[in-house]
Amino acid sequence: MTLAELSSTQVMIERRRGGNVRRELDTLAVEEPLEIRLGYRDLRRGRLHRSVAITMRTPGDDLALALGFLHGEGLVPQLAAVAELTQVGANVVRIELHDDVVFDPQRLERNFYTTSSCGVCGKSSLENLSQAGFEALPQGDFAIRYSVLQQLSRQLAERQHLFRMTGGNHATATFDRSGMLLHVTEDVGRHNAMDKLVGHYLRQQQLPLSHLGLLVSGRASFELLQKALAARAPLLAAVGAPSSLAVELAQEYNVTLIGFLGDRGCNVYHGGFRLLD
Repeated sequence: MTLAELSSTQVMIERRRGGNVRRELDTLAVEEPLEIRLGYRDLRRGRLHRSVAITMRTPGDDLALALGFLHGEGLVPQLAAVAELTQVGANVVRIELHDDVVFDPQRLERNFYTTSSCGVCGKSSLENLSQAGFEALPQGDFAIRYSVLQQLSRQLAERQHLFRMTGGNHATATFDRSGMLLHVTEDVGRHNAMDKLVGHYLRQQQLPLSHLGLLVSGRASFELLQKALAARAPLLAAVGAPSSLAVELAQEYNVTLIGFLGDRGCNVYHGGFRLLD
C-alpha cells in the first residue's frame, strides 16, 4: 500500500453550491491512533515494557514519529540508545532501549507539559526545560537572506501533497541557507508532523539540526518550539502566528522565531540577527 493510500480515504458526500446539489467522492485525511511502547531495563525489576503515549496521527512514517516524539521528550537523545525499532501491526510502534541506557521512568509523567491547556504556567514550563538540560543556542550558527526566506511558504505549499488532496494536513519542513526545502512531513497533527521530521533526521543520525531552519504550515506553539529546540534548530518560521509562550521560549533560548511568513514579508519575534539583507 502506498503512502497516499495509507494517508487518505474517500467518502461519498453531497456537495452543495447555491441551489445545486450533487453526490461525489471527497478525499479525507486518515486519522488513526498510534501507540508508542518503550522497553527498558530497570535496575531492580529487570526488563520492563510500558506504553508511553497514544497519539492520533496520519499513518505513514510511524517509526520516525515515535523516535521524534521520544527525542522531544528527552527520552531518546540519540539513535545509539535504541536497540530495536519495530512496527507491531498497523498502529503500534515498539522501541527497545539498550540495557546500559539510563532511563528515568518519571519522565513518562510528561512533567514538561501535555497540551496548551494543561494548566502549567509559562514560568514553570521554561524552568522545566532548563532543569532538563536545554541550553540556549549560539548566535553565529545559522543565517539566511530575508529575500530567500520570503519564498519558503510558497515552496512548502507546493510540496504539501496530502494537503492538496484533503485540505486537512499540517506540514513541517527543513530548509538550508540557500532556501532549499530538504525534507517535508505531513500529518493531521502539527506536533506529529514535527515529530516525524525530527525522527527522520534522528534515524539518519543527522541531529542536531544546527545548520538548518524549520518551517511549519500553521501556527508556532510552545510545544513546536520546544521540539525545535530539542533538535537544536536555530530558526523556526511559521505561516501562522506564534503563541505568547513560544515567544518567551525563543527569547530565553535564543531561537529565531518568525510568524506570518509569506511573499509580502513576515514578523520577526526574536533573533533577527539570523536574517541577512
